[in-house]
Amino acid sequence: MAENLTTVVSSPAQTVEISRDRPTVIIGERINPTGRKVVLAALKEGNFDIVRKDAADQVEAGAILLDINSGVPGADEPKLLEQMVNTVMEATDAPLCIDTANPAALAVALSVYDGKALVNSVNGEERSLETVLPLVKAHSAAVIGLCMDDDGIPDTPEKRLAVAAKIIERAAKLGIGPEDVVIDPLVLTMGADSHAGRIALRTVELVVEEFGVNISMGASNVSFGMPDRRHINATFIAMAIYAGLTCPITNPLVPEVAAAVLAADLCMGRDDYGMRWIQAYRKRQRAAEAAS
Repeated sequence: MAENLTTVVSSPAQTVEISRDRPTVIIGERINPTGRKVVLAALKEGNFDIVRKDAADQVEAGAILLDINSGVPGADEPKLLEQMVNTVMEATDAPLCIDTANPAALAVALSVYDGKALVNSVNGEERSLETVLPLVKAHSAAVIGLCMDDDGIPDTPEKRLAVAAKIIERAAKLGIGPEDVVIDPLVLTMGADSHAGRIALRTVELVVEEFGVNISMGASNVSFGMPDRRHINATFIAMAIYAGLTCPITNPLVPEVAAAVLAADLCMGRDDYGMRWIQAYRKRQRAAEAAS
């Protein structure tokens, strides 16, 4: 089994180490207009108040990194993403995960970001490898690599492992070490394929065993289209942490998910004397008492 690697990202005030030897790092997913009409409308109007609030709320709820996505239809994405990055840097000290499929927007965001960012994302498609990886190298960033290529998303864990290997190899040719490549196995919805969760979990195991790199994923995708999603998400994220997930992209404001992450870390021996679990419990108790 490969040695567990440590991915380091930073802001001017914080340095975060992502590793299976440390507690799980939650990447807050809420600064994203996709599926959120209120956010979409605000950004179209140039109103960033909800971005500031989402940043602060997610950090308060336990997010260590914040994912920033500026996918507003018809917008000048490079300009908008730059504004969002600057807004979040002013609102919080959390390091940022810059989420865009637009190379021009990525270049602008990386140029204004003060720290070592995590880029979301590159994949195994030639166009992606050729445009994203040089920007990652030029700005000394880390990058999430998605297990898909020019043929789409592979249908087996072994084929997804091969895509991960390709991304890691191509990154290495540019001088980007494996510690700066975080692999996303691409969990799909079990509403369309009942084996989707198992395939993603097995991919995590194979990638960790072969390369020791850190693992991210949009964990809530697994339950899309299903009822009572938060219970599925909480169970799946705990299982994924056991398999090797280290930095899920998820919503820390969902109590079941936040508790599942803490419980998984406790069970994995990453919470000395259960202090993080106890602190979170006391915080929940205070909030309940204040609301009563």
